[in-house]
Amino acid sequence: MDNGYSRSERAGHTVKKKRLRKRGLIPLLIILLLAGGACYIYFSYQSGLDIAKESGVEQKTYEFNGVDDNDGKKNILLLGADREVDGSQRTDVIMIAQYDYMQKDMKLVSLMRDIYVDIPGYQSYKINSVYSLGGVELLRQTISQNFGIDVEEYAVVDYAAFESVVDVINKDGIPIDVEKDMSAKIDTELEKGPQRLDGSDLLAYARFRHDTEGDFGRVRRQQQVIDAVKDEAVSFGSIFKLPKIAGTGMGYVNTSMSDGEMYRMMASFLVRGDKNIETLTLPMEDTYQFMDTRHAGNVIDLDFETNNQELHDFLEGEPDEQ
Repeated sequence: MDNGYSRSERAGHTVKKKRLRKRGLIPLLIILLLAGGACYIYFSYQSGLDIAKESGVEQKTYEFNGVDDNDGKKNILLLGADREVDGSQRTDVIMIAQYDYMQKDMKLVSLMRDIYVDIPGYQSYKINSVYSLGGVELLRQTISQNFGIDVEEYAVVDYAAFESVVDVINKDGIPIDVEKDMSAKIDTELEKGPQRLDGSDLLAYARFRHDTEGDFGRVRRQQQVIDAVKDEAVSFGSIFKLPKIAGTGMGYVNTSMSDGEMYRMMASFLVRGDKNIETLTLPMEDTYQFMDTRHAGNVIDLDFETNNQELHDFLEGEPDEQ
């Protein structure tokens, strides 16, 4: 029974039906892929959080009054908290990270921990003591008063986070060129030359300061290590681990940023083709002197006018040509 259709017409209807079925499958496949991707991201992120939970990390909330000026740039106070002594902590690492959502540009400023600053409500002291006196809010006020920079968010990082994140990124370690033999006052021996370092050894390398450069060398190595970890994390072999990497890090981090804001920033940065991070270290060369004080010991006496101008030019200027 041909229903009045010729053989060629029946064949045409059959092909059309098959095409319609295929077109109907495409949205379903997209939905399944998106759902599968969302599940993968969620469970990978949660597995990263579990790593921190198993270590007994305590999540804390700090008083903080950062204000977003809605200029498309986010200034974040990044702190590496040193081990707690007699109930207080000092900040071994003090950085200001800025992410520009419009340019997809990341900048990182390192502040030397011995910079002598005016502290609101307290006697002038080294900047690394501010956190132990009044937490992230007092440090925010101190940075605003001395450097004229307002930070909108904070992230306090436990050093165990760094070790765990490195080991999640690559269990064989992060490739880095160790600049010299190191063994003094650290728990490991590091030999000069290119090699892969696991989380523990890489942290020891970043924190080493027992040479003639002192903290200046340590800050330079911190920036070197951050760049090496970033390169490995966004490499083809590690990029699918990013949800777990993020979960592991966030499990050890106390921050004012929401998960949604962290996802948004990470996604924006990953979309960018060139993922270089511009860096600046204060004080600038020939803009400071060492000074002995009775109450704070040896400190860095900064030429704030020169350094603050450089800082503002760096953060407010256009990004380098890529």
